[in-house]
Amino acid sequence: MAGLARTSRTTWSETFLVAFRRRHRYDVSRPDARPWLFGILTKEISHYRRRERAHYRAVARSGLPDVSPDSAEQAVATAAALALRLPLSRALSDLPARDRDVLLLIAWGGLSYEETAQAIGIPVGTVRSRLNRARRKVSSALGGDDPTRVVEETM
Repeated sequence: MAGLARTSRTTWSETFLVAFRRRHRYDVSRPDARPWLFGILTKEISHYRRRERAHYRAVARSGLPDVSPDSAEQAVATAAALALRLPLSRALSDLPARDRDVLLLIAWGGLSYEETAQAIGIPVGTVRSRLNRARRKVSSALGGDDPTRVVEETM
């Protein structure tokens, strides 16, 4: 996962670089730049999609956790995460990219349905249907659990 974390940081920095270069295109009448930035981020991530899918498939095939020793207070959280890692990796790699984008923007990025729709450039109804489809597939792959709802409910 260290490689993905590095890619994530790189993607964010590339996103801000692209945003800076396109700052003249930003509609200043919008009070929040997050949807615009997440739209750029989503496009930047598409450049890494092949590598991401290959990584998820490799993790799923390996059956071995890629983890370094953690401190005692993180052991329980690590064990729970490792239990979900392989099936979640499989589920994410099996999702169509458009469904995965919506799921990650809402569950990981913390965007609302409207902000996600604005970021990707699709109607809110499409966001809802893609999110529902993605959640059903992830939940099914995890035996009925849906970790994406925990993130949304705490926000």
